[in-house]
Amino acid sequence: MNRRSLLTMIPAASAILASRASGVQLPQTTTTEAGFAISLQCWTLREFPVLQAIEMAANTGVTGLEFFPGQPLGGTFGDAQFGPDMTDDQVQAVLNQLKKNHLVAFNFGVTEIPKDEAEARKTFELAKKFNLYGVTTESLGSLDTLEKLAKEYDIKVCFHNHPKPSALWHPDTVWKAIDGRHANIGYCADLGHWAASGLNPLTVIQKIAPRVRSFHIKDRASITAPSPDQPLGTGILAIPAILDEARKHGFAGNVSIEYESNWLHNLPEVGQCVGYLRAYSKLRP
Repeated sequence: MNRRSLLTMIPAASAILASRASGVQLPQTTTTEAGFAISLQCWTLREFPVLQAIEMAANTGVTGLEFFPGQPLGGTFGDAQFGPDMTDDQVQAVLNQLKKNHLVAFNFGVTEIPKDEAEARKTFELAKKFNLYGVTTESLGSLDTLEKLAKEYDIKVCFHNHPKPSALWHPDTVWKAIDGRHANIGYCADLGHWAASGLNPLTVIQKIAPRVRSFHIKDRASITAPSPDQPLGTGILAIPAILDEARKHGFAGNVSIEYESNWLHNLPEVGQCVGYLRAYSKLRP
């Protein structure tokens, strides 16, 4: 089934939506037939507070969320921010809102994590409170600490790539650093950022698939220059082949839709992305 024929199934799938290798495994109730979970990176809803964003995300068909540091909680907590410094009451309020909306938390990031073990441990304690699958970071200089805590807490550490000229834009940088490290250490593969850096995401995944632990999934019109996000399957990125390659190597993590366009009104596009991923999962179980 090619990408164009897959795309023809999206409207039907969207209409229906509208009416773990070592380490923590995703709850089976949250995963698709293809073995991965469809999540929403809350950066997509950065213009809204966390408690409202959870309600909004529940209407898209995702089964969980990837939170990011610094998003205001909202409600009675006002401008208090999501992160390791949340009080127990704030953590419980977010957990309650997730449960009310039949969602779970999958991941947290992109977040800085220091070398200092006591400080780094705060992020992993937050992950423990939310029973997270992983944390997403670009703190490659903290690798020794991260590996120790990834083993202790049995949680994935997913190294993310921002576009060129950021430090981790090229996948070889991470590959060389994590070679021989614990299996909980790997990539958060941001397809759009590789495309914006002039890299073909499929070619990258074919090289690093055994270490992909999560995705920030996007589609783009170009792999030679920056271009806006657009619904999955409407751009030129080979999304089915990318997912096929990762799954061939045992990928069973969270695929986070991160839609960085139409900030105030992007839920329809997010829903279309969810429908695309669900259609893929039914065709390639």
